[in-house]
Amino acid sequence: MKVFRNYSLQQYNTFGLDIEAKQFVSIENEDDLIQALQQVYASEILILGGGSNMLLTENLEKTVLHVNLKGKKIIRETENEVFVEVCAGENWHEFVLWCIQHNYGGIENLALIPGNVGTSPIQNIGAYGVELKDTFVECEAIHIQSLEHRVFTKAECEFGYRNSIFKNKVKGQYIITKVTFALTKNKHKLKTSYGAILSKLDEKNIANPTIKDVAEAVISIRQEKLPNPAELGNSGSFFKNPIISKDLFSAIQEKFPEIPSYKIDEDSIKIPAGWLIEETGYKGFRKGDAGVHKKQALVLVNYGNATGEEILALAEEIQHAVKEKFGISLETEVNIIS
Repeated sequence: MKVFRNYSLQQYNTFGLDIEAKQFVSIENEDDLIQALQQVYASEILILGGGSNMLLTENLEKTVLHVNLKGKKIIRETENEVFVEVCAGENWHEFVLWCIQHNYGGIENLALIPGNVGTSPIQNIGAYGVELKDTFVECEAIHIQSLEHRVFTKAECEFGYRNSIFKNKVKGQYIITKVTFALTKNKHKLKTSYGAILSKLDEKNIANPTIKDVAEAVISIRQEKLPNPAELGNSGSFFKNPIISKDLFSAIQEKFPEIPSYKIDEDSIKIPAGWLIEETGYKGFRKGDAGVHKKQALVLVNYGNATGEEILALAEEIQHAVKEKFGISLETEVNIIS
């Protein structure tokens, strides 16, 4: 366990914000984690993974625990499936590539999503028609106060759209240490109809794609639309795509017949938040070093020296504009931390 005082988190958050933590502890095994939790109060800690889904708005007068647990292993196999247990500190995209290398299918559509494996169930990460819950089996976690180990099944995680029990009932109570996935070894069920995957495969004249082909298509699409955090600070999609009632959608559609939509069920419609933001004139907008990406309005960026407070102020300005024009309340996908 490594402990640092007054430590900059600039390299540990994808917005690249130079925020200081009063104390920073690098956790490399579960013994370190237990020891660290025994030494600090739960209310005084921030659990940090890949730093990809958060916005830091001020220096932290608390201890930051950087969960850096590494390792992955096959715990069970059948003729068609493989069950892989992955430690929380493993980089998500590197895990996806590892799966593709071994011909394990199910998460290829989730390639290039930033962050670590341990935080993926919290958000129920998803992209291009696939969500984490589709391959999730269970996760192991440690209760921050009691230090008891617990296994959460898929049902117990209460997964929803970019949501889970870890963002609601047990928010801030557990640290996920391992996640187990059930992946296909053959007869892969490819999902290529969402977004631009099919057209990208057509460009390459690929009629019978493999999981590697799908992942490469997704990577290409994401690289064209989304900025690399290493080059331009961002945290991916800043807002959730709102799900609204059929009645509200019909009322909006009368004024804006071109509004894109995705039917969720008989009463619910999903609207692309990026389209709403673009229609309010914020695509490519910049105020100082805080801005909206010129290619994807869903992504807020740090052009170099923006503060977390400036990015948050811009986000709130966008929320107000969308609410005024469409009557839709945008929720942040990114966690705001102060």
